[in-house]
Amino acid sequence: MNRLLVLDVVGLTPKLLAHMPRLTRSMHGRATLGTVLPAVTCSVQSTFLTGAPPSTHGIVGNGWYFRDLGEVLFWRQHNGLVGGDKIWDDARRLRPGYRVANVCWWYAMGAATDYCVTPRPVYHADGRKSPDCYTVPPSLRVDLTRELGRFPLFSYWGPKADLTSSQWIVDASRLLLERERPDLTLVYVPHLDYDLQRFGPDGPEAIAAAGDVDDILAPLLADADAAGLTTVVLSEYGITAVSRPVDINRALRRAGLLSVYRQSGMEYLDPWTSRAFAVADHQVAHVYVRDPADRQTVHAVLKELPGVEELLDSSGKSAYGLDHPRAGEFIAVAEPDAWFTYYYWLDDARAPDFARQVEIHRKPGYDPAELFLDPADPLVKVRAAMALARKQLGFRYAMNVVPLDPRVVRGSHGRLPADPADGPVLLCSQPLDRDAYAATDVKSLLLSLADLTAP
Repeated sequence: MNRLLVLDVVGLTPKLLAHMPRLTRSMHGRATLGTVLPAVTCSVQSTFLTGAPPSTHGIVGNGWYFRDLGEVLFWRQHNGLVGGDKIWDDARRLRPGYRVANVCWWYAMGAATDYCVTPRPVYHADGRKSPDCYTVPPSLRVDLTRELGRFPLFSYWGPKADLTSSQWIVDASRLLLERERPDLTLVYVPHLDYDLQRFGPDGPEAIAAAGDVDDILAPLLADADAAGLTTVVLSEYGITAVSRPVDINRALRRAGLLSVYRQSGMEYLDPWTSRAFAVADHQVAHVYVRDPADRQTVHAVLKELPGVEELLDSSGKSAYGLDHPRAGEFIAVAEPDAWFTYYYWLDDARAPDFARQVEIHRKPGYDPAELFLDPADPLVKVRAAMALARKQLGFRYAMNVVPLDPRVVRGSHGRLPADPADGPVLLCSQPLDRDAYAATDVKSLLLSLADLTAP
């Protein structure tokens, strides 16, 4: 049995590999890698680990409308949401006691892995949020915090997102490999996600980010080589340049299909009374339609919306492997240079207070503007510093620094790539027997590399 290290370097593409000489030198196999629709973290990772499309494992996006709860929820963490057998289930049938470590791949909580590290803030009773992580076993959190400091949550996402979080993850992975020697170690490296969404995939920021990731991965790759591990490096999607935000929910509201309710002068999406609303997730949006009689109307509204390339109905969802009860009645796919906002208010004065904050669990959709400090506010850094001071003193604080103008975003993903150079890539420290793999092939490939293929 070969021990494996699997690095999910999110956003890695053939184009960026040209700026990552250390990584390319250490890999002896290279192939193109197909992805799934939507090409977003939760859906693709679940396909890697189950070998199944979203229609089977049920992860139709980073978030969706939970019909049984009547709520839009993003970034849930429990592995019970993922249907089907995972790679460790298959491995243990062939080799009981097969040990797996998960370092920041999604849906880690409740998974049947031996070691787990995943972001999990402390949510204080007074509303404050402090950086931390959840681990299995619990003592692992103590060890990692003592040696590496607290998990750098505010460098993992938000305006301050930078290399710090990826460095912490790599360092934690090195410690796990040395001390626990898992048979399979899954590591998520998020850094390329940040500046490529902020500035686009073709500028100097993207090249610098690729070089930074190359530098921090080098010691981990060296450790794996010295320990005799087989290393696989893959990515979920490539980020492409965008210039057009598409306000899909505003279009539905103007058509009289989306409803809001108002409290304290702020408007909130009302999914219970809306005839239709969209859950925006990068370049894909699930459109939920309460009454089948409204489907034709919704279809007509969205087909005329600039920036919408495809509107998948039941047959379209089936063709893409997205026909699952969690999916919307329609799935909108953006044009190559467009992406979907979650915004549903028509006047920024009515925007909810969470819109100007990093609030990934309260927003009914994905918001890449959280990567920015509001460029229209000349005092934004002063206000952020004051809010941080209040936090450090133990007072309640509001970090109202996120812009409401989505045009600052220059990169996105979610569509299937038009050009393989902009799509995911698969690398291996051993030669590969194919030059192309589908996302659904990854699980069987990893089992084969681990010498765990059933006779």
